[in-house]
Amino acid sequence: MIPVAIDDVPFTTIKPNRGMAAVRTPCVCRDLGVKDEPRNSRCIDGNRFVPVEMLDVAGLVKGAWRGRGLGNQFLDDIRQADAMIHVVDAAGSTDEDGNRVAPGTRDPIEDVQEIEEEITRWIASVMKRDWEKSVRTSETTRGDPLNVLSEKLAGLSVTRAEVQTALERSGLLGSRLSSWRDEDLLEFAKRVYELKPKVVAANKADISEAEDNIERMKKELKVPVIPTIAEAEVALRMAAEKNLITYLPGDSSFKIREGAVLNTAQEDALRRINQMLKKWGSTGVQESINRVVLDQYGAIVVYPVEDANKYADSKGRVLPDAYLVKGTTTPRELAFKIHTDIGEGYLYAIDAVTKQRLPEDKPLRNRSVVKIVSSK
Repeated sequence: MIPVAIDDVPFTTIKPNRGMAAVRTPCVCRDLGVKDEPRNSRCIDGNRFVPVEMLDVAGLVKGAWRGRGLGNQFLDDIRQADAMIHVVDAAGSTDEDGNRVAPGTRDPIEDVQEIEEEITRWIASVMKRDWEKSVRTSETTRGDPLNVLSEKLAGLSVTRAEVQTALERSGLLGSRLSSWRDEDLLEFAKRVYELKPKVVAANKADISEAEDNIERMKKELKVPVIPTIAEAEVALRMAAEKNLITYLPGDSSFKIREGAVLNTAQEDALRRINQMLKKWGSTGVQESINRVVLDQYGAIVVYPVEDANKYADSKGRVLPDAYLVKGTTTPRELAFKIHTDIGEGYLYAIDAVTKQRLPEDKPLRNRSVVKIVSSK
């Protein structure tokens, strides 16, 4: 494990830290009455923890889209992100440049608005590159503006459908690119950003000044706001690793293990964390991951198997794999995600629970157990 610097001072994170987190979801093993043998994920007490790749990137400062601070690097790092978690100091104890200030000094809503502004202007600046060439292409017989914009934004993980929606919401659908002004580019870029799955992790929720801010954020912002206490999550995971407590990420409580020996400082820390959990329901860390992946991005969990009767793979392992896929994924698309050969040889798919053949073009249901029949 590579140690990662953690602090609330400017640019503690310089180079992006790539790692794995997990979405927590009820495993189907208990519904099916089987003992599973996970291979690509973990199952703990009936909870399946399905891995997702996370990229912790440097924070944004005002003017980042022009290259101020680590702006260019930050924005390039998020280019391929499917979804975003904006970690914001809900206590208002960090200024616009990332320096510590007294709690209540800074309005966290301004932080969120600045993030939106910076990313919007960055998207617009990406679009403006070779803009005249894009305009000329769009006015040829081959240059449908929708196609031109889709190709231009493909490197930002923006789909054609999202481009069309952004055009509709900005009132620019059907307009000629040659008629676009700078404000039209910005409006379109703003709509593109709005479509990006995202949540706000309102961190430092345990500081008293954060409470009113969180309520305002929930009322005024258009994205889900999750009260978060990242420091408490770190403490709970460390205590669990040392076998002092039983705790799973996302739990609303923890238990001190029988026979665990705690010093005074540990007892005090756990007592404070317990009060936080009673107030907020969780530390917010797992909820932020779940909300952005499952609710905002729209992922579901499916379990591919080879033996539909035993719910096992070719080696007899029960429910070995859990895949996170878009909720629009069809059985054939799942086959390609498992392996290109399986997708190319796809014949049909079976619901391993009902033993019914699944329609090829109908999206899979969440927590489906699926057997793919392939000629390869």
